[in-house]
Amino acid sequence: MAADYNPYCKYTRVWIPDPSEVWKAAEIIRDFKEGEPELLLRLEDDTTLAYPVGPKGKPLPFLRNPDILVGENDLTALSYLHEPAVLHNLRVRFLEPNHIYTYCGIVLVAINPYDQLHIYGEEVIRAYSGQNMGDMDPHIFAVAEEAYKQMGRDERNQSIIVSGESGAGKTVSAKYAMRFFATVGGSANDTNVEEKVLASSPIMEAIGNAKTTRNDNSSRFGKYIQIGFSRHFHIIGANMRTYLLEKSRVVFQAEDERNYHIFYQLCASCSLPEFRELGLTSAEDFTFTSLGENIFIEGVNDAEDFKKTREALTMLGIKESSQSSIFKVVASILHLGNIEICAERDGESCHVSRDDLHLQHFSRLLGVELQQMEHWLCHRKLVTSSETYLKKMSKKQAENARNALAKHIYARMFDWIVEHINKVLQSSSKQHSFIGVLDIYGFETFEVNSFEQFCINYANEKLQQQFNSHVFKLEQEEYMKELIPWTLIDFCDNQPCIDLIEARLGILDLLDEECKVPKGTDQNWAQKLYQKHSSSAHFQKPRMSNTSFIINHFADKVEYECEGFLEKNRDTVYEEQINILKASQFQLVADLFNEKEDVAPPKSSRVNVRPAKPTPRPANKEHRKTVGHQFRSSLRMLMETLNATTPHYVRCIKPNDYKEAFSFDSKRAVQQLRACGVLETIRISAAGYPSRWTYPDFFSRYRVLLKKSDMTLADKKLVCKNLLETLIKEPDMFQFGKTKIFFRAGQVAYLEKLRADRFRSACIRIQKTVRGWLQRVRFLKIRKTAITLQRYGRGFMARRHADFLRQTRAALICQKQLRMVRDRRAFLRVRRAAVTIQAFTRGMFTRRIFKEFLLHHKAMIIQRCVRGWLQRRKFQRSRAAAITLQCAFRCVRAKRRVQQLKVEARSAQHLKKLNSGMENKIVQLQRKMDDKSKEQRFQNEQLLQVNSSLGGEVKLLQKKLQEVSSLQQGGGGQLASLHDELQRLREELQEAHALRGKLQEEHANEKQGLTQRVEELQKENSLLKSEKEEMNQKILKLTRSSAEEGSRASLQEELDEERLRYQNLLKEVSRLEQKYENLKEEQSFSKFAPGHRRNASTLSSQESDSNYTSISTSELGDTEDTLQHVEDVGVEAAALDLSVFLKLQRRVRDLETERGRLQQQLERGGEHRSSEAPPLSEQDAADLTYTSLKLQDVEVENLKLRKDLLSLQKAVSERVGLSDPTNELQESHTLLMSQLRSANEELEARKEEVLILRTQIISSARKEQSPAQKEQSPAQKEQSPTQKEQSPAHQKEQSPAQKEQSPTQKEQSPAPLKEQSWQDGAIVSEQGSTPPEEQEYVCAGECESKRLLEAQLQAQTRRHGDELTALHTQIELLKADIEKKQELLNFTSSLSPEDRVEYSVQQEITRLTNDNLDLKELLEKLEKNERKLKKQLRIYMKKVQELEVSQAERTRPPLSRQVTVQRKEKDFEGMLELHQDDETLLQKKLIAEISPGSVSSSVPCLPAYILFMCLRYADYINDDQKVESLLTQSINSIKRVLKKNTDDFEMTSFWLANTSRLLHCLKQYSGDQAFMTQNSVKQNEHCLKNFDLAEYRQVLSDLSIQIYQQLIRVAEASIQPMIVSAMLESESIPSLAGVKPMGYRNRSSSMDLEGGGFTLQALIRQLSLFSCVMSEHGLDPEIRGQVVRQLFHCINAVTLNNLLLRKDVCSWSNGMQLRYNTSQLEEWLRANSLFQSKASVCLEPIIQAAQLLQVKKKTTQDAEAICSLCSALSTQQIVKILNLYTPLNEFEERVTVSFIRSIQNRPQQRPDAGQLLVDTKFSFPVLFPYAPSALSLETLLIPASLGLDFLSRV
Repeated sequence: MAADYNPYCKYTRVWIPDPSEVWKAAEIIRDFKEGEPELLLRLEDDTTLAYPVGPKGKPLPFLRNPDILVGENDLTALSYLHEPAVLHNLRVRFLEPNHIYTYCGIVLVAINPYDQLHIYGEEVIRAYSGQNMGDMDPHIFAVAEEAYKQMGRDERNQSIIVSGESGAGKTVSAKYAMRFFATVGGSANDTNVEEKVLASSPIMEAIGNAKTTRNDNSSRFGKYIQIGFSRHFHIIGANMRTYLLEKSRVVFQAEDERNYHIFYQLCASCSLPEFRELGLTSAEDFTFTSLGENIFIEGVNDAEDFKKTREALTMLGIKESSQSSIFKVVASILHLGNIEICAERDGESCHVSRDDLHLQHFSRLLGVELQQMEHWLCHRKLVTSSETYLKKMSKKQAENARNALAKHIYARMFDWIVEHINKVLQSSSKQHSFIGVLDIYGFETFEVNSFEQFCINYANEKLQQQFNSHVFKLEQEEYMKELIPWTLIDFCDNQPCIDLIEARLGILDLLDEECKVPKGTDQNWAQKLYQKHSSSAHFQKPRMSNTSFIINHFADKVEYECEGFLEKNRDTVYEEQINILKASQFQLVADLFNEKEDVAPPKSSRVNVRPAKPTPRPANKEHRKTVGHQFRSSLRMLMETLNATTPHYVRCIKPNDYKEAFSFDSKRAVQQLRACGVLETIRISAAGYPSRWTYPDFFSRYRVLLKKSDMTLADKKLVCKNLLETLIKEPDMFQFGKTKIFFRAGQVAYLEKLRADRFRSACIRIQKTVRGWLQRVRFLKIRKTAITLQRYGRGFMARRHADFLRQTRAALICQKQLRMVRDRRAFLRVRRAAVTIQAFTRGMFTRRIFKEFLLHHKAMIIQRCVRGWLQRRKFQRSRAAAITLQCAFRCVRAKRRVQQLKVEARSAQHLKKLNSGMENKIVQLQRKMDDKSKEQRFQNEQLLQVNSSLGGEVKLLQKKLQEVSSLQQGGGGQLASLHDELQRLREELQEAHALRGKLQEEHANEKQGLTQRVEELQKENSLLKSEKEEMNQKILKLTRSSAEEGSRASLQEELDEERLRYQNLLKEVSRLEQKYENLKEEQSFSKFAPGHRRNASTLSSQESDSNYTSISTSELGDTEDTLQHVEDVGVEAAALDLSVFLKLQRRVRDLETERGRLQQQLERGGEHRSSEAPPLSEQDAADLTYTSLKLQDVEVENLKLRKDLLSLQKAVSERVGLSDPTNELQESHTLLMSQLRSANEELEARKEEVLILRTQIISSARKEQSPAQKEQSPAQKEQSPTQKEQSPAHQKEQSPAQKEQSPTQKEQSPAPLKEQSWQDGAIVSEQGSTPPEEQEYVCAGECESKRLLEAQLQAQTRRHGDELTALHTQIELLKADIEKKQELLNFTSSLSPEDRVEYSVQQEITRLTNDNLDLKELLEKLEKNERKLKKQLRIYMKKVQELEVSQAERTRPPLSRQVTVQRKEKDFEGMLELHQDDETLLQKKLIAEISPGSVSSSVPCLPAYILFMCLRYADYINDDQKVESLLTQSINSIKRVLKKNTDDFEMTSFWLANTSRLLHCLKQYSGDQAFMTQNSVKQNEHCLKNFDLAEYRQVLSDLSIQIYQQLIRVAEASIQPMIVSAMLESESIPSLAGVKPMGYRNRSSSMDLEGGGFTLQALIRQLSLFSCVMSEHGLDPEIRGQVVRQLFHCINAVTLNNLLLRKDVCSWSNGMQLRYNTSQLEEWLRANSLFQSKASVCLEPIIQAAQLLQVKKKTTQDAEAICSLCSALSTQQIVKILNLYTPLNEFEERVTVSFIRSIQNRPQQRPDAGQLLVDTKFSFPVLFPYAPSALSLETLLIPASLGLDFLSRV
């Protein structure tokens, strides 16, 4: 330092003490010279103060730090380290930017904001995870990350010590630290240990936290939670240790305080059904919860908190029964406090009434004997060496004993819950390391301090000692590491104070000794303290008290009251009361007090002497050790644990005692800073070299002080040494280390002053030059302007004078005319007024006279009317009163009737009445239906009788006809009788027809009436349903209205999350598949088997269900399909298809059956005719001969077909057995085709011949009948079955397909019937002129028609019966439905309204679910049919195209066999033949072992094309198993390769390109018209023909999305370490960035000082590498753009998050650097043709953030400009950046608080107004657009380097 440097010169700012604000800022207004008695200062309110200094006055005041250092993240970065600087820095950070965390060396200072801050979300955890501690703003997550990182790096356990006063936020800080560990180190398996660790917090808060005057959620116990980690640093378990529960709070609370939360939570939920047995009411009704006189906490809902507590208990595995027992214990404590103890008259005894309700509840809840508890609450047992006494207790003693019992029960329950939590959090696996979180009370001092405060302060003394030693050790390590000479630093050692408390005969020993004395008192113990420790420097006796003592702690002096020390240390509970609780009938209550026996002491070698009298039984073993002894032991164990770990310190500060948000009380803050050791850390740092700079940072900051000659030196370390030796003359003020320069306190401020002076002088010179130039420019501009103004001014004056003269002349003329007009108007106005007044006056007098006469006349009229009106009003009033009474009475009766009707309408009886009427109607309809059915049966019976009588008459007529035929000579008279009989039969037939018509009409009318009645019943049923639904809706409206508001928000959240849910599901599927492959990798092939569908052309034809043996054109169609099938698939495939042979065999078998049937019929008819009929004519013989010849021809053709079939089978079997394909394949194919065609032709011919034969047989049988034949009817009976076989009833049995394919067959059956009816009509019309033979034939025809009519009538009767049966069934169903609804109605009417609503909702949900399932099934069927029809249509189109091609080929001239072979060798169809045995080899060569570099010189995506060509061959040969196997193995192989290369970007990109290309190929060659628009003709020919692979396309699409996500993960993992260094830290523009002084955290052990940072060019090179790799692999440009867009989002998110969490990068120069870096990224996008991918839009937030750092930030207009400029940033982000803005030089200005508030208060419509950090895990929805390939598959060549020789081109 320069010799003439005086720090206390004019304008220097200092700190002076102040009684109200602790420290006050002031400025020196006169240079101070050594020896002066006072220092002249100016305060901030412009008042002057003479501050006395010198030997007799005060020391010189503390110097203030430069403004550039105010608000630093680390207090050790301040140049001047002292109390006012620390306090001011904390105040500024807390009030202005609202930063609650600040580093102070190794300590994190956390100030309670008393407000909810959004800085603890998962995105903040991800931002701090993996970061060095000094790189980010101070945060509890940074401390947790430091502990987690050191645990993994140093293999050493860690501890986070959180301390502070009550209300300072210790519990919240510890909770957030555990949340960080749970998020970062989540469990590797599905045990969810981290969730259980977090779930323990609400339980411990409920049973261990309470409201105090300082904190609404104060922890009244200390706890140390050990979070165990595995070797891979995943959470595997946890353990909790508790310290010094404040049991006295159970029975006593100060004013405005509460008991533990669990009591109030249970009372708030006492109305629940499961808690009614506890007998609880409001907390105000119980003594233990109403002592504080305020049972509520503002903003806290105890009932909701109780739900969370129960959920946490359930999550931790505590059963419902155990929870119920715990709540019973809690309730019993409340009842115990309300037990009334009544004093007796003597005052020495008391009693409790057995009728005490609370005593009964207490005994019932704990399961103890009421009489025993009532007795021992008022008595105690005294045991002496000789006998036992029973002593009564006074009321005071009994109340104390009762309170002690309550405290003991609660403490036992607290310990049981902690023990159970530890059991749940224990892990079966071995713990590798742990991180402990210590949440312990800070130093406490109250007006009255008792035993609890003594133990708390004793624990803080031990922790402070450990803290001091650790800080000292770290300082020593830092100096030794940098080879700095180490000098011993004096620090405050509090070991004497600790010895005073815990040493031999210390305070605790004397307290335990006094507790052992039978009649020991607090006063005696105090006197012993005075005698033993009066000489100690840390012990004092108060002057005005003999029952208190003072201990001089490290933080402050504390006075303790001795009253109650002995009682609290003993923690006495009477053993009799404990024994009663041990005998409880509830196991949990008994377990609370049945502790394990202590280990027996080792046996002594001395002889045991047995006393003559029995020794008294010792007290309860639990109470042998005093509370002080137990606390000292647990504290010793805690210190041993902390000393074995690496500690991290969090000091919580309470800013004020009023719980006001962001209010800072300097007095309270200073007290806590002194008590928590922060100032001690500052003092230790200030004693050495607190300011430390690395050589590059020092050179970059202070190079403005160098000379030009020094700038040329290359060694920056030497340059820094030379500069410091020049500037600072005292060598002790700095030291040079290996990597850093160490400065004494104040030296950095001196260097900053020199730097500011240098900048100031340079600025003055620049300002002088610029101002002179500006003044000269301004003078010339003013001179030129003045001359111009003079010229224009003179001309203006002249023109104005001329205008004035013209205006004066015009004014005179205007005045003359105006005066004339004004006077004339005044005269006219006066005259007009006079005339008007006269007229009105005369009229007034005339009207007045007229009114007097008119008044007399009107008075008489009024009197008459009034008298009449009075009489009418009287009458109307009477009548209205009567009507009103009548109306009121009728209204009352009507209302009563309406209410009665409403009640009846709501009741179930009303519905029963309605239903009873309905049932009556249904019964009537049923009876009517029964009557109708009886009538119908009666009519049917009559009809049958008529038919039977007609049948008998027909038989009689037949006999008569036989007699007539035998007696031909005497036929004249008989013929007349026959005519009469025929006429009678015709009349009877007409009557039968009429009866049949009448029956049909009656049946139709009856059916119509029943249908209408059923419709009416359905309508009534629907009305009942609607009424029921209306009633249910009215009931549900109330419940739904309350649930609608909650459901809207949840639905909105579900809609917001639905966009990315599909890809998240794919991520989960990928994870599950990988996990499944790890478990069952060998079975993965067989597990993955998605289905596929075959086309209709490959399906075998189904056999007809019809048993009819005639020839059918449908079977001929099957034969044609068989031929077409052989042509399509070839002989080789057809030879293996047995359906071809089965069909041909079936056709031949059917022909044989038909032939045999016809032959038998013909033979039977011939034999009958030959035996009974007369000889035939020559024509008949010729016809029969023709028929027999035709039958012989059919047999010959049948034999021929058999021979052809045998030759076909032989040829096919020979083809199957041969291995040589060429010549024999062609011959077999020709032979097969010729035989099948000939068989088809022969079948057509046979069909026509059979039809002709059948017709001829029928006609010949009719013509051969003669009058002489007596037995003609049997032949006709044989003829009728033949007609019946051709009846329409048989046509109904045929399938629709047969009806469509054989129109000839439809007309086959009706033809004989039509012919018969025509012939009958012709014969009947000619009866009068026909001979007797023909008349007999006509009679036989009429008999036959009768039989046909009878058959039709019977068929119609059967149909009528079926319809009646259907109607009866429908009525039964309606009855069952009505009965079911009646039962449902009765059941619902018996339920309560709540149950009724719930039941109706369940029924409605069930009905809707069933309807939904039915609709889904219908939809699936329709979709299936639609897909089937589409496939068939495509197949038919392909067949038509193939038929056209085959016909075109047939028209070409024939080629020789040699030419054909050559054409096939040259023609390549773009397929690769793959044998079944080579599939595994293909997967190995093409997928598993291939490297992207091996195919880099060939066609991009070559593996995808090869796989698809193999797939085409499998489709060509119609091998569905090969298609399934090939695709399944390929997909699984790709997944295994990607799993093996999870971090290889090149491999992932390679398979993403190939998978997407394979997907595009499946679409391009699928045959769908949507994907064939851009195909060439050749590509359309290569489409798949047999398989629809839509399901595999979906599988490949999902696989592509998974590979894309893996590619993004690999790329983000590669660039993420570069982003912060390249975008925020690298110096892209040289000499622009500035360096500020850094604190201790920037030399933290977590920082990687050896690794160099990344530059922007390195990041751009990495992006270029990614782009080149994706381009080389042939990845689609759209997908490349999406990848780049996702990476740019990652760059933006990481950069912006770090900017929002780092104060050191929020400056003007960093904004310039950031804007330049983003412009370079945009240029890279343009250079790589990726600017259209919307990646640049992702950079908008960081571009606007960079502009925000550069714009002006002062006025309201600036605020408006910022709001309009930063449209991509949320308001919270803008405010955060403005708060973090830090000037690097004194010439820059900070952003004022008022300006930031103006930004916050501006209403802005921003979608993410509450979001601070950007989600780095967000991923844009990926889209794979269809991109067909122009490559022809037949031109593709396979490189020999792939080793795919086993694939042959087809």
